[in-house]
Amino acid sequence: MSNRNFWKIVLFSSFISAGVVFFFLRWSSPPSTQAEFAQSSGTTSGTTFDTPLTEDESINIRIYESRSRGVVNITTTTLEYTWFFEVVPRQGVGSGVVIDKKGHIVTNYHVIRDAERLEVTLYDKETYEAERVGIDPINDIAVLKIDCPEEKLYPVQLGRSDDLKVGQKVLAIGNPFGLDQTLTTGIISSLQRTLRTDFGLIEDVIQTDAAINPGNSGGPLLNRRGEVIGINTAIFSRTGESAGIGFAVPVNTLSRILPDLLEHGRVLRAWLGVQGQPLSRRLAQALRLPVEKGLLVVQVESRSSADQTGIRGGQRRIFFGNVPLMIGGDVIVALGGKPVTSMEDIASILEDKRPGDTISVVYYRGEKRIEKEMRLEGRRLQGTFRF
Repeated sequence: MSNRNFWKIVLFSSFISAGVVFFFLRWSSPPSTQAEFAQSSGTTSGTTFDTPLTEDESINIRIYESRSRGVVNITTTTLEYTWFFEVVPRQGVGSGVVIDKKGHIVTNYHVIRDAERLEVTLYDKETYEAERVGIDPINDIAVLKIDCPEEKLYPVQLGRSDDLKVGQKVLAIGNPFGLDQTLTTGIISSLQRTLRTDFGLIEDVIQTDAAINPGNSGGPLLNRRGEVIGINTAIFSRTGESAGIGFAVPVNTLSRILPDLLEHGRVLRAWLGVQGQPLSRRLAQALRLPVEKGLLVVQVESRSSADQTGIRGGQRRIFFGNVPLMIGGDVIVALGGKPVTSMEDIASILEDKRPGDTISVVYYRGEKRIEKEMRLEGRRLQGTFRF
């Protein structure tokens, strides 16, 4: 073997040896699975699984565990007709709140409107047929009743809504999209909203950003003490799903009308009994009226509060522009010390009044200003919202 070949072999062997040594130094044996798990457990257990609940989380859990059993799922069945006069049953869902051990449940009127059959499912999945007890379409409230053992009923305490603050924490429990016993949280984002329904105006509505979706209607809006402060009723949305603006009927409204609904099936409201046209400056000047703001009385219903007080309606028909109008009636400018400029103002002022109450009324007859104490009558024909 020549010296040149000998050194080639030595050099090649050296490279091989160096490679083997580098491999074992670089790729040392990995730690055992047991050691790796122990190391992982030692570094993550204390920060991920053993972190104590925050105060806010504890409140959410406590309220959900104590109040969710008092929230029910309401299934409605309505009958619709096809073009061939075939009857097709349609089902809808909503939520409700148990308010006593007698089986009374509060929900929204729009949840049970036109329903032929009503079923209530409790927290334990037991279902009972429900009957209507009372309805108030104006405030979108209805009361149902089920016949079930008392031990299955967990009434939710009613609170107050006159001391609420914007920014206050609230919780909503309901059945959005049929997903029962769902909790969402948020804050009161505004107060004293006015919500228009098919039957009138709901005053002092609570606005919240707690997620409210179809199926939440009729469920409770709760405060940090777990008290009902509102009944979730509507959302503002262009898609039909929660957009962060929901509305609830204040519990003070519910507490005020609840006795009437339980006893009479309807709310006993005071009845003014007028139809009117809001004044504008142009109309007031055209009719040479002494005031530019108020409600021009067009018609007075027989035996109503206005009729008993002597308020007069219009006697002569004219066209104001292209609009027919009865003129010559009195102009109501104030009721109960509050200004009146529309029929909505009258409805708002009389909302918490009852038949037999008295209220001041100020109106003009021509140039003469008249102020009287009016005794409020109840509506004698009660058929508008009969069920």
